[in-house]
Amino acid sequence: MMSDWAHYATLGAGILAWLIIALGLIQTLVYLLQLLVAAYALSRRPPVTRSALLWHRYADIAPPIALIVPAYNEEMNIVESVHSMLALEYPNFEVVVVNDGSKDQTLQRLIEGFRLVKFQRPHEDALKHKPIRGLYSSPMNERLFVVDKENGGKADAQNAGINVCRAPVFCVIDGDSILEPDALMRAVQPFIEDPERVIAVGGTIRIANGSRIESGRVQEVNLPRRWLPLFQIVEYLRAFLMARLAWSRINTLMLVSGAFGVFRRAEVVAVGGFTKGSMGEDLDLVIKLHRHMIDAGRPYRIQFIPEPVCWTEAPETLGVLGRQRSRWQRGALECFFRYRSMLFRPRYGRVGFLGLGHILVVDVLGPIAEVLGYVLIPVSWFLGFLSTPYMLAFAALVFVYGVCVSVGSLVLEEMELQRFPRARDLAILTLAAVVENFGYRQLNNFWRIKGWWQYLRSDQNWGEMTRTGLSGARK
Repeated sequence: MMSDWAHYATLGAGILAWLIIALGLIQTLVYLLQLLVAAYALSRRPPVTRSALLWHRYADIAPPIALIVPAYNEEMNIVESVHSMLALEYPNFEVVVVNDGSKDQTLQRLIEGFRLVKFQRPHEDALKHKPIRGLYSSPMNERLFVVDKENGGKADAQNAGINVCRAPVFCVIDGDSILEPDALMRAVQPFIEDPERVIAVGGTIRIANGSRIESGRVQEVNLPRRWLPLFQIVEYLRAFLMARLAWSRINTLMLVSGAFGVFRRAEVVAVGGFTKGSMGEDLDLVIKLHRHMIDAGRPYRIQFIPEPVCWTEAPETLGVLGRQRSRWQRGALECFFRYRSMLFRPRYGRVGFLGLGHILVVDVLGPIAEVLGYVLIPVSWFLGFLSTPYMLAFAALVFVYGVCVSVGSLVLEEMELQRFPRARDLAILTLAAVVENFGYRQLNNFWRIKGWWQYLRSDQNWGEMTRTGLSGARK
């Protein structure tokens, strides 16, 4: 009896190992296609327009825009970030900072930094959110408004900002982020060129750790000295200059980052704004927009363009980074299962098949398959289901392919943005792209498994995201 049980157990382990290998090969194919499509998309893009020419061409027709900045415990960076926003090169905009019941000195820093005073401003109640405790304006700058409200989470704060703002287009940006001066003008370009169809645009998020920042602007781009933010730079290049550029090319972009995204207000209000309590409110909103536009039978575009750049601070410790990645995983799972009825339905076309299919393979099944693979493939080799040459060849393929994808993303960065002026920086990032495959990638998957467990337990804890501050720091 025991021998039969052992036989079936080992056979099952072998079959599961082969399924994991098959899933890994599917992910490999997806990443390769993304890289090729992204390279093609970049090759078809016109040369990057200089900022002065962009202003001359679009300043008179650029739509009014509101920057909505949800801020919770952002005392380290909030004043610097707001200064950078007020200095943006855009003809008609307002900055709406939403203090979401911060427990630190975020509101006080804003009051002191901009001499805020309370005022009254009529606003809509199109979207539900926690009560507003007060509205503030600044005699120093008429573009700045601050909303102080009870804590309700990031999505709740963004909905409050949407209600208070008056512009037809709004941009959401994290309170710890810094926009490049021409970022807004570049981000609204698709709205100007295709006003009937474009409903959302995402830009590039870059890691500011290590760079010199003065007066709310990145004055000198430098690499961080620590491995952890270096690995994140490589990750962000893969996510933005490869994956999102590729999905945007076929109008199947499923994520416009909550750290920097531009949306048409009317469509966002029509879908009920950001979903309160969601761990992945940015992913959730984009999926809702896809569903709304397809159900309504309206032609539309949700685009990613690489030229508008937003700089943000990356976590510097394993604890903070782990909480962030587990939360991202929970957000992806929430959104997938909330909108699972769209999966593989012909009605939703590429969004249902490619967009949600990608989330299924990479975010839902991916971390489970990879972590199981760390265990089952060596076990299958030990039991004789996998030959030694095959196992070594597969392991080499996985690692070499991971390096090639990351290096390919660096090539795309050099083709398009060229934010790393020194060859030494590119060499260091290439080394990071190699080293991340030996430990960091595996650790990320364990964090994502933790996110799976938290999702199954309905854990809604956001987790503290400790900041060290961007101002003038080299980390």
